[in-house]
Amino acid sequence: MTAGPAEALHSWMPHSPCGAWCLPTGDALPKVSPARRALRLATLAAVVLTGPLCALTLSVLGPRGRAAVIRGWFRMVLGALGVRLRVYRPGALSLAPEERERPRDRGVLVVGNHSSWLDIVALNALQPVRMLAKAQVRHWPLIGALAARAGTFFVDRPRLSTLPATVAEVAAAMRGGAAVGVFPEGTTWCGQATGRWKRAAFQAAIDAGVPARPVALRFVVDEQCTTAAGFLGDETLLTALLRTAALRGLVIEASVLPLVSPEGHDRRSMAAAAEAAVTGALGQPEAEHTVPEVAAAA
Repeated sequence: MTAGPAEALHSWMPHSPCGAWCLPTGDALPKVSPARRALRLATLAAVVLTGPLCALTLSVLGPRGRAAVIRGWFRMVLGALGVRLRVYRPGALSLAPEERERPRDRGVLVVGNHSSWLDIVALNALQPVRMLAKAQVRHWPLIGALAARAGTFFVDRPRLSTLPATVAEVAAAMRGGAAVGVFPEGTTWCGQATGRWKRAAFQAAIDAGVPARPVALRFVVDEQCTTAAGFLGDETLLTALLRTAALRGLVIEASVLPLVSPEGHDRRSMAAAAEAAVTGALGQPEAEHTVPEVAAAA
């Protein structure tokens, strides 16, 4: 389970130059004791083992109940690792009520920057989403089974011929009211640099007639952005997990940005608008441009 497994390359295949050299070295960040790390990992294991049971309950719950269970489970994952979640809505106070939220029965494409395995956890702690993931994830022990049970869409990236069918499947789900989560960079970047966004998922949003919800994610320790939570290059998921479990005071800051309507856009311009919103939020001073909404902590 690596961040960048060997795959057949083609012009569409995402590639990131980021790797272990982007991570902080030595004792650059505050860390918890070995005993606290062990406790965190044990707690996380217990939470993960409840995943199949939670998945079984989803079939007997209504939409709000399912959303509450999924959101609660992912928040427990964050809590097990001592990770806090802060949510911001830049510019929300200036929006008309109808612009702030989408109707509950309308689908949406949730898009954001990608630097860590925690990005998926953070998005689902905010709003349950059906993720679009590379096909290899389906074969990861336990995680792959949970992802499939949660309705993840799997894309076979080396086989471009399968992409139109995946786009059609995602569009159909959003047309039916699903929220679908996508990281258009296609692979992880360290956060100090970002990749160009792929546009296929935005074609699904246009075909379904649903908006995109940009979400900007950054990781902070001691009020300073850090790459320590990254899942980069050829490192394993276990390596990234152990590094995260050792951090003291890790905070995920999620800026939930205004919807991007598909009206008047093709996939190129819609992707560009969403990408600009995310990169702009990541580069803007927090105090001037964000409005605190909630803070959830372990």
